[in-house]
Amino acid sequence: MSRSTHDPRRRGLDMERRAADWLTTHGLQLVDTNQHARRGEIDLVMRDGETLVFIEVRHRTHTSHGHPLETVTAAKQRRLVSAARFYLHRNGLSCMCRFDVVGVTGTPPNVSFEWIRSAFDAF
Repeated sequence: MSRSTHDPRRRGLDMERRAADWLTTHGLQLVDTNQHARRGEIDLVMRDGETLVFIEVRHRTHTSHGHPLETVTAAKQRRLVSAARFYLHRNGLSCMCRFDVVGVTGTPPNVSFEWIRSAFDAF
């Protein structure tokens, strides 16, 4: 097994890169990655036309204990919204935004993606 298989942080970054590449093939443009704020982190910031998209990437090797999309709880959503507000403020942005979630299942190179656009709203 490779070193990245044992290192959760490295494995997460790899899945985020794979998701960004996949989303790019579906028309989005990468703006930023791994944006940290005091209350949360945004995995990917991308553009879909005029809309800024904050994307949470979740990975599971198997779905026997549930799909990765099911792991985005209300508390996680609040942290993402807080981090997005901080990102917008820090960068002086005022634009249309949305929150997407990408579920990645499998092990490289055999992974599949499920993309939920507008998965939740800011509250």
